[in-house]
Amino acid sequence: MTEETKSHYEVIVIGAGVAGIYQIKRLADLGVDALVLDGASDLGGTWYWNRYPGARFDSESYTYGYSFSREVLDEWHWKERFSSQPENLRYLNFVADKFGLRKYMQFNCKVEAAHFDEARDLWRLRISDGRELTCRFVIMAVGLLSAPTLPRIEGMDRFKGRSFHTFYWPHQPVEMAGKKVAIIGTGATAIQIIGEIADKVGELTVFQRRPNWSAPLNNSLISDAEMADIRSRYDEIWATCARTPGGFEHEPDRRGFYEVTREERLKLWDRLYDEPGFGIWLSNFREIFTDEAANAEFSAYIADRIRRRVNDPVVAEKLIPRDHGFGVQRVPLETNYFEAYNRSNVHLVDISETPIERITETGLRTSARDYDFDIIIYSTGFDAITGAFDHIDISGVGGEKLFDKWKDGPSTFLGMLVHGFPNMLMPTGPQSGSASTNFPRGIETGVDWCTALLQHMWDRGYARADATAAAEARWTAHVTKMYSIMLMRKAKSWFTGYNSNVPGHEQGKVRYFVYNGGAPKYVAAISEVAAMGYEGIVLTPEIRPSVRPLAASVDAKAG
Repeated sequence: MTEETKSHYEVIVIGAGVAGIYQIKRLADLGVDALVLDGASDLGGTWYWNRYPGARFDSESYTYGYSFSREVLDEWHWKERFSSQPENLRYLNFVADKFGLRKYMQFNCKVEAAHFDEARDLWRLRISDGRELTCRFVIMAVGLLSAPTLPRIEGMDRFKGRSFHTFYWPHQPVEMAGKKVAIIGTGATAIQIIGEIADKVGELTVFQRRPNWSAPLNNSLISDAEMADIRSRYDEIWATCARTPGGFEHEPDRRGFYEVTREERLKLWDRLYDEPGFGIWLSNFREIFTDEAANAEFSAYIADRIRRRVNDPVVAEKLIPRDHGFGVQRVPLETNYFEAYNRSNVHLVDISETPIERITETGLRTSARDYDFDIIIYSTGFDAITGAFDHIDISGVGGEKLFDKWKDGPSTFLGMLVHGFPNMLMPTGPQSGSASTNFPRGIETGVDWCTALLQHMWDRGYARADATAAAEARWTAHVTKMYSIMLMRKAKSWFTGYNSNVPGHEQGKVRYFVYNGGAPKYVAAISEVAAMGYEGIVLTPEIRPSVRPLAASVDAKAG
């Protein structure tokens, strides 16, 4: 049998990004008959698609990479403290090639539908190339931010220049020298792009709906000597990441906010603001996440730092958020973002005052005037967390649609299973610990737990795993309760399911997308479930004895 004619696998993994690569590595090590499908033309997920200028880690590079292989840790040299997209994609290719993982992957294979066959305890997948594949287990490694959303603006198809969403940034260089460029949006992606291209374009006009808090990335190169030191400390680094709430090296200040003087607080904030990475957010006082007054004081400090960096006081005030405090949603990190607005060729348009009415053949029109552009960049975010699931027609027991079940917000067990959708595992699913932590640390946790569940089933001859309705309800209630103590609940953020470009996802109803208890508590919770024999999951035996599903020795077709 050739790979072109093979139609059944024990496990199919959907997505060849950071999670899918590690998941297939674990399955390959076990000799399981498994396949990875991805709609892109190559592996990489986030780091394959997002090629816009300035795209890079906001996690320290050496805490973002995989921890499972000592050889990889010893061989790979991170060149920057916060690595850029081209280097990140090279890293993922290096890992996949080192372990021979490409032979398990098929590209240009978008999964259009996944339906559970109750009579045979298997999943039927419809692929964009016309094939139907079946598998006993489907693992959703579809990514948290992999469903980009365009704005709903009249006339977008009329523009005669170049236009694209940042997610679909062209693979070939985009010539911007001397060009009039518009960027719509000032979220995390736009903040990276604006700081990177401000001095490379003819004119840059930024259309801002509402500002976002941001703090300096403070990136730097990593020397050979520093990388050698990092390698010698990897065990210590992973231990630190494992005990911190966010899975980073940054640990919260254990002093109480009100136990120290105002002068001591300012001293801490001045130091953190000038240090690299998320320290200004995660090495801060814990009260900034839960206490309105503490958060307001800290937000006022950050606002003052913004005013110091922007020459025009009117522009500075427009760049300071008023609808939420600093740190109640994931903080974008920037390089020269605020300084970009000091340039004479960079203009800020507040579309809360002068809304965009339509896109025209030559640019766009606001309520105040017409603008002409050569390039329009849509930095308008993602249908986060559940969007990639919604783009697949997924049906479970009784034909229930996952889209319908999650219409008002996801409900899961541990963020990794859904009642009524047996044998569908989500290592980084909604309400798991991944979205609210350093993502690869959460990925390895989720993949290891899902793989252990599969081993448990294969060793004992179980055919089906389905979370109970009661277990799902308890977990979702727990996730919901965790939001109630966090100021995050008040933010217009993808953490709460807000996206005005997605019908039904406008502000008004909070969707409980992420687990807010921190990585250590999450790991403890899922470990306890496993230790109790996977309590909360109904495991159904096979009719005939189980045989370990070994992989066939065939080469997978690359798209």
